[in-house]
Amino acid sequence: MSDLRLPDGVADRSGETANDVALALADAVAGFLDARLKEAPRASLVVSGGSTPLPFFQALSGKALDWSRVDVLLADERWVDEASDASNTRLVREHLLQNNAAAARFLSLKQPGATPAEGLDRVRAELADLGLPIDVLILGMGNDGHTASLFPDAPELEAAMSPQCQDIVAATTPASQPQKRITLTWPPLRDARFTALHLKGEDKLHTLDKALSDPDQVLEMPIRAFLKPGLQVFWSP
Repeated sequence: MSDLRLPDGVADRSGETANDVALALADAVAGFLDARLKEAPRASLVVSGGSTPLPFFQALSGKALDWSRVDVLLADERWVDEASDASNTRLVREHLLQNNAAAARFLSLKQPGATPAEGLDRVRAELADLGLPIDVLILGMGNDGHTASLFPDAPELEAAMSPQCQDIVAATTPASQPQKRITLTWPPLRDARFTALHLKGEDKLHTLDKALSDPDQVLEMPIRAFLKPGLQVFWSP
């Protein structure tokens, strides 16, 4: 991974191509989910949206798992109609919940309501029987250091990042973004059993390097809260 120095206990799983990395991540996730399903009645998989995870979704969807016992949900979502090109719910349905993974149970963060604040109670109800801690969490990262919809310029960030936060989800309204958002809060994300950061492009390396340079300022770059032992970084050029 270039000459980037990761903290002790953070694994570098970078590869030659985006497809190589996607396949490696799909293998790692499938292996972890399979192991959990041997121990527990259900397993959970939390994913992120955008274009980077598409080959990972496609590779994972074909894995031979008991998908009927897997709960799939997004780490965050834009508060848009599912028909919108901006909908990550649509992206997950079209690229991950296919093939063998079509049997998974999808828990949608997008619920009725004009705003995420109006829809929060319905989202909480949707997630009411989600087993915690989360088993597998796949995060992305923006060039401002946000992850999920934990944006540096969101007025709700401090509350959503608080270790004392009791809510599993929060509405966020970052000024830099055209849409309002719904996101899992830091405590449930922090406690995931397996966490991977999936990145593509040299610009993401520069952002990660900046995040590592001052790891304590988590409200300036929320990704810093996840750069801890146990994290696996999957990066491709």
